Amino acid sequence: MALLPPRALDGVRVLDLSRILAGPTATQMLGDLGADVIKVERPGSGDDTRGWGPPFVKTEAGEDSDLSAYFLCANRNKRSIAIDLATPAGADLIKRLAAKADIIIENYKPGDLDRRGLGYEALRHVKPDLIWCSISGFGQTGPYADRMGYDFLVQAMGGIMSVTGQPDAKGGEPTKVGVAIADVVCGLYASIGLLAALRHRERTGEGQAIDLSLYDTQLSWLINVATNHLVSGKEPQRLGNRHPNIAPYQTVRVADGFIVVAVGNDDQFRRFAAELGLPELADDPRFQRNRDRIQAIDALEALLLPALAQDTVAGWSARLTACGVPAGPVASVGQALSDPHTLAREMVVSVPGPAGVGPLKLLGNPLKLSATPITYDQPPPRLDAHRGAILQDWLDLPEAEQAAIAAAGAFGPGA
Repeated sequence: MALLPPRALDGVRVLDLSRILAGPTATQMLGDLGADVIKVERPGSGDDTRGWGPPFVKTEAGEDSDLSAYFLCANRNKRSIAIDLATPAGADLIKRLAAKADIIIENYKPGDLDRRGLGYEALRHVKPDLIWCSISGFGQTGPYADRMGYDFLVQAMGGIMSVTGQPDAKGGEPTKVGVAIADVVCGLYASIGLLAALRHRERTGEGQAIDLSLYDTQLSWLINVATNHLVSGKEPQRLGNRHPNIAPYQTVRVADGFIVVAVGNDDQFRRFAAELGLPELADDPRFQRNRDRIQAIDALEALLLPALAQDTVAGWSARLTACGVPAGPVASVGQALSDPHTLAREMVVSVPGPAGVGPLKLLGNPLKLSATPITYDQPPPRLDAHRGAILQDWLDLPEAEQAAIAAAGAFGPGA
């Protein structure tokens, strides 16, 4: 029998008390890297996103399961147990599991777990080298700490919506990104922070707490838009698909649709102008340098668009790519997921479904690790599907003790 390849986080145990997207994104990453992730869910209903549909995965009997498409996106490589944290028996069980965990990640409202005796200060007495990550809307400190935070709200308050969408002059309005990107980036920051904390513990034996917020991470990925403001003092504006610092770097209409051209430097612009049959533009003082093109973008676009209208999406994509100018079609989600390059990069993967559900197609992990490759060992779990195995693996509890804990209400009524 062939040996399985080693995984980067083999042996790391993660107690996941998070729900919705930011925390689950982080713990899915840890699970993909080989950690044993235990997802603690609310009895009866589970993670909120189990109900965020349609669409839902169908059972083999043709009925909607508790696996919404939304839930699938961030919950593979985890095992599920339903525990009622509001009961003494449930809180005690969390403490027992915490004593075996390397990492706890949670996204309760600041103070909620402390009031239940399940916060960081309480649980690090149970496990002194515990690594703890709290994800909240606005952080554990500051004037907004008590506010609830959702991705859409944070996109608005964190500035990104003010620069996303068409300009006022074109009838635009502030627009959110089409996916919950504040949650996703927050989850990725959480993964980085947890890996750093594991490295610190490896060197020193010391655990620590990570305070991470959607708001802070939203601000962090304003990137050059933020520094444009900090340097100039001017408020960035919505530019549609134009770029504030590079030109031409935008969508353009061609004969049968839209393409993106991403001219990143003056040499690329010279090749771009030549391919369009307008080589003189590269010597025009208005357009010679990127900084000039930014100032004269309206005049430049007026000259480019008639030439671009003479060929198709496929034609321009091929021609510009061939001459070293980054360009390509604006793909639909379906087109992107079925693209031969997507499939060659294994960015769509098929995994066996959990009991009662057929095979699933999921997005792949973009990390390509040569020595410790990503594996997809666990499909997104049905609610409470692994209770017995978790209690046996982590706590070595005999069936009689498991039954007693259930009778005390730890797993919810009637469990």
